[in-house]
Amino acid sequence: MVKVYTDSANPLLWRILITAKYAGVQVEQQLGVDPNSKDLLAKAPFGKVPVLETEHGTIFEANAIVRYLARLAKGGNLYGKNETEAGLIEQFIDFSASEIELPGNVWVFPILGFIPNNAVATQKAKGDIRKGLDFLNKHLLTRTFLVGERLTIADIVVSLSLLYLYQKVLDPGFRKSFVNANRWFLTCVNQPEFKAVIGDVKLTDKMEVAPETEASATTEEKKPKEEKKPKEEKKPKEAPKPKEEKKPKKEENEDEEESFEDKRKKSPLDDLPPSKMVLDEWKRVYSNTKNIRKDATPWLWANFDKEGYSLWIAEYKYNSELEKLFMTCNLVGGFVQRLDPVRKYAFATLLIFGDEPKMEIGGCFLFRGQDIPMKDEIDDFTHYDWRKVNPDNADDRALVEDYMAWDGKFGGRAISSVNQGKTFK
Repeated sequence: MVKVYTDSANPLLWRILITAKYAGVQVEQQLGVDPNSKDLLAKAPFGKVPVLETEHGTIFEANAIVRYLARLAKGGNLYGKNETEAGLIEQFIDFSASEIELPGNVWVFPILGFIPNNAVATQKAKGDIRKGLDFLNKHLLTRTFLVGERLTIADIVVSLSLLYLYQKVLDPGFRKSFVNANRWFLTCVNQPEFKAVIGDVKLTDKMEVAPETEASATTEEKKPKEEKKPKEEKKPKEAPKPKEEKKPKKEENEDEEESFEDKRKKSPLDDLPPSKMVLDEWKRVYSNTKNIRKDATPWLWANFDKEGYSLWIAEYKYNSELEKLFMTCNLVGGFVQRLDPVRKYAFATLLIFGDEPKMEIGGCFLFRGQDIPMKDEIDDFTHYDWRKVNPDNADDRALVEDYMAWDGKFGGRAISSVNQGKTFK
């Protein structure tokens, strides 16, 4: 028998108790432990529970305890049947800690009242959870369990990392794309060993949200204003510096400095053949024109280079989650900020359609070249469905003009009224 010290209702305890049931190991529980007690600190130097006491010493960190118990199992398949499977099990335990638990905590902990709500962090966490579930869904397409043909501690750890998510926020609309992952999760939590510890698991019917606070909303809304101040102040201060500092540097080592700048700014798009259309000129026309439909879009079509540029329509994949305007504005604003690395090669209008609690995000992008630049480096690109525009198609041209003018039918979309938007130029 081993003894585990923990506080009451600690979710990390569940993976330990379930593993012990599969391993056939008896575990005595010592609940209500004071994290500041000398006795606990002697067993767990950071004062964190759960911690396991064995005849040979103590083990802290829940996943380490799970591994230890799995090794005590007589027979079975908890740690895999060979070294390769053992390695894969370790892979999934590490995957769970970094790709599921971290973003999952950011999303769920504000709902549980453990940490303050941060709308931007929550939105990023949702995207990270989607990536993790997408990986699991593809992996489980032809598998019942994560590793091998029988349940292992990989299944125990990963499924319990997802437990609160399925119970609190993964509503039918969110989880419908992950059929294989859903089937696997339900298979795990309905095993007798799981049910003996966590009981019956009910998947949520509605995505819970963290309580809104004026502080969180005000903070997010103030960010752009706070960022504008240093930009205005820095311009006059930085203006004289290049004249005084750059000259001596170039005299000392001119070749090395130019070489560094060339490498830093190098992009495959810089090697494209010259185009008759100058992107900066289009940006000036658009910015200085009062009547976009009358003056700006005619310039675009008259100068558009189909070989050197491409137009794209982007639709946010998760419009069903857009219920609060300030959060949706933060989402669009964050995307625009992260587009800065492609500013030299892109122009875009991103629009918010509709009103609370039903809104949508759509956008029109003009890119240098025939593909989406840095699409693997800017995470936000993966959150949108992309369709390349045919500039010779009348409907496509009309849709582009609607996006440029921030007004129109927008291809007959369900929500056609523009609430707010941002232009990236």
